[in-house]
Amino acid sequence: MAIAQRITPFFWFDTQAEEAAKFYTSIFKNSKITATTRYAEAGREFHKMQPGTAMTVGFELDGQHFTALNGGPVFKFNESVSFVVHCDSQEEVDYYWEKLSAGGEAQQCGWLKDKFGLSWQIVPSAMIKMLSDPDKAKSGRVMQALMQMKKLDLPALERAYAG
Repeated sequence: MAIAQRITPFFWFDTQAEEAAKFYTSIFKNSKITATTRYAEAGREFHKMQPGTAMTVGFELDGQHFTALNGGPVFKFNESVSFVVHCDSQEEVDYYWEKLSAGGEAQQCGWLKDKFGLSWQIVPSAMIKMLSDPDKAKSGRVMQALMQMKKLDLPALERAYAG
């Protein structure tokens, strides 16, 4: 199977690769699991996984390819890498925030950790334009409002922008 995308994000899970792929593909439209490889008896002295356990799970989220690996408890996610979900409305912000934070942890400024520990930023696209405004008073008010939020509130950010 040829993949048109040159760079694919690759997630290392302990044993939750299939569960995570199913979780993520249930949230994003135009998403699917594309391939699953399984551990065999061969190499078990190294991988220590039960034969038949998913080794890798390829999946797409809205057309973006990802791969999840069951690699054991060696590595954990942290905030040094996150995925930004650009939203066109408060309804989209609310939807993705609710779905991705279920069982996870809300953080500042639109950031959250999902139940697997992966970091996401749920961001209204209009916020980027407001923060980039050359009028420093406008962009400053938006930044001040933003710093007070966990889940981003687009109407509140727009009110701050308007003054």
